[in-house]
Amino acid sequence: MKPKDDEKQRAIAQATFDLVARTGLSGLTMAEIARAAGIATSTLYVYYPSKDELISQLYQDAKTVTAARIMQGVEPGLPYRARVRRIWSNLLRHRLDQYAEVVFQEQYYNSPWFSEGNREFSARLMAGFYALMEEGQRQEILKPVPVPLLTASLVGSVRETGNLIRSRVLPDTEAVQQMAFGLCWDALKA
Repeated sequence: MKPKDDEKQRAIAQATFDLVARTGLSGLTMAEIARAAGIATSTLYVYYPSKDELISQLYQDAKTVTAARIMQGVEPGLPYRARVRRIWSNLLRHRLDQYAEVVFQEQYYNSPWFSEGNREFSARLMAGFYALMEEGQRQEILKPVPVPLLTASLVGSVRETGNLIRSRVLPDTEAVQQMAFGLCWDALKA
C-alpha cells in the first residue's frame, strides 16, 4: 500500500478546520472537505473512511498539538502565578494563531460525535494543566471550587479576550493581555 502524503493530510486538516470555522460541524460533508483540500473525494476516503473517523482523528491530532503548546515554558521553578500566566498567554496565542483549528476543537468537543474515548484522551493530555490548578488549590492560592470551574474561567477569559482582539475591539498588545489576565487571575485566586 502506498504511504499517505503528508501534504495531502495537512490540506485535508486545514480544509476541515476552515470549513468548520465558516459553516459549522454539522453540515460538513466529505465532498466539501475534498473540494476545499483540492483532492478527489475518493482520495479523501483513502485517508479517512468516514466523516466520524476524520473528525475524531483530526481532533486527536489538533488536541495533542494544543496541549503541548499550552504547557510550553511552564517550568516548575517559576512562581505559581507566572506559570498560570504562561498557560493563559499560550492559550491566547494559540487561539489567535490557529483560530479555525481551535473552533473545530470546540465544536467537536460539544458535538454528539464526541466520544467517551476522546473525552478520556483529552483529559489525559490536559493532566498537567489540571494538576497545576489542583496545586494552586492545595497551596490555597486558587479558590476551593471544582477544578472544571477554574479551568472554564481561565479558558473563557482567553476565549473572550481572543474574540475582542480578533474583532479589533482591543489591540493585540502586552498591556491588553496584562489587563485581561489580571481580571482572570482575580477571578481564580482565593
